[in-house]
Amino acid sequence: MKNKILISLVFIIALVVSCDEDALFKTNPNELSPETFFATAAQVESAVNSTYGSLQERGLYSRHMFFMMDNMSQENGRNQQLEADKVEYIQFSFNSNHVSIPLYWDACYRGITNCNLIINNEEKINALPNSELTGPMKAKFIGEAKFMRALYYFFLVTRFGGVPINDGNSSEGQPRASVDDIYSIIIQDLTDATTSLRSKNVEDTGRATREAAIALLGKVYLFRDNKSAALTEFEKIYGAFELEENYFDNFTEENEFGKESIFEVVYDDEIGGQPWGIPSTGVAEAGFRGQEYGLLNWFNVHISDDLLDEFEPGDGRIQDNFYQAGDAYCCGIIQESDLADASGTIRRAGWKKYQNYHAEASEDQQSGINFKYLRYADVLLMMAECVYENDPARAVGYINEVRTRPSTGLDPLPTTLSSAQVFDAIVHERKVELAGEQVRFNDILRWGIADTELAGSNFQAGKHELLPIPQGEINANSALTDADQNPGY
Repeated sequence: MKNKILISLVFIIALVVSCDEDALFKTNPNELSPETFFATAAQVESAVNSTYGSLQERGLYSRHMFFMMDNMSQENGRNQQLEADKVEYIQFSFNSNHVSIPLYWDACYRGITNCNLIINNEEKINALPNSELTGPMKAKFIGEAKFMRALYYFFLVTRFGGVPINDGNSSEGQPRASVDDIYSIIIQDLTDATTSLRSKNVEDTGRATREAAIALLGKVYLFRDNKSAALTEFEKIYGAFELEENYFDNFTEENEFGKESIFEVVYDDEIGGQPWGIPSTGVAEAGFRGQEYGLLNWFNVHISDDLLDEFEPGDGRIQDNFYQAGDAYCCGIIQESDLADASGTIRRAGWKKYQNYHAEASEDQQSGINFKYLRYADVLLMMAECVYENDPARAVGYINEVRTRPSTGLDPLPTTLSSAQVFDAIVHERKVELAGEQVRFNDILRWGIADTELAGSNFQAGKHELLPIPQGEINANSALTDADQNPGY
């Protein structure tokens, strides 16, 4: 069994599941309180473990995160059987009453609430005797909470813009903060985490590490268009990881926590749990993407022509990302009929990435494959983005590290490319290297090319860069009004 963080659903002290007025900012008097907790090392660790749990909620990686991001980026095409709320992501037809967007919002705030419980009790944790919990361990547990809080706020600010700040100290609803204010929290939390977390060489798999905090901080700086600061962070971990020789090894249960992995969302099908099997939160220790995307199972989405056509001839990543008719899997050959949706329409390809068909004849609702949130190839391509304008040859070097891994089979790009040509190469490489990893929509937004890249969809510039704030949140939070809604909704 993989070495992983076990989330205690009974324990999660600060878990807030109500949708009543100001619910995300209230304290439940029936729950354990900080006054009676944090007395032992085991209690501190258990509280920190709970901060990871919201990643596994159905609003995030157990279900809606991959549909939301892959569908809006138009990497997925709709099969006939796809549920209506997922179709709305592809068609950009969602509104403030969309049934699933609140699940994303709530999961992030539940995660933040659990993180606040640790961070706001830093003094009490530090007061524990060193015989109970050493100083470095105290610091690293607090650092994990700060890393996770930064990640949840990053999920919120990239999808909604400015959002209310939940600092864990108020029982009332909070007004909408600015984007700058949210990023200030994120950057400070990650800066703190880089100095207190343990290195990947000594930390348990599944936990945030110093290298993960550095990588995420660099990514945040890049999203803020501070390329100099981003590069400074990335250079701290350059060479600390390696690329997998076989690209597909990044996406199987057998090869989790490999040398390319920086931070993963952990699943384990031996523990299991459907994403809607736990009341209110839908936390699940097993993933659901295999069943949803699997062409031999529900096959709710197929690969868009736009994504398929992006791959160069001979790029081995097309066989590692997708199944097409004639491809082998564990138990035979994919037939053209396997690529038919509920209407009988034959699709060009289905997902192979994050699927178990190399080892199993059928998917079910409990996949144990982890999601790679950060991996080294992503960092290398972000490093190229940091330097391409002033040093295109150096940027090409970073790109070539990614595109010439042995299983890819591609020739390196020439170092004589202009900066404009290198940017186009970055756009291409990120699209094919990180396909189906929930990154492309954010990429094309921050590059300012979404209007062009999503031409033919219903994407509207000035509106669909952000999701609508759930109407239920506006109604429930006394500090929000309809005037706080994002433009166009």
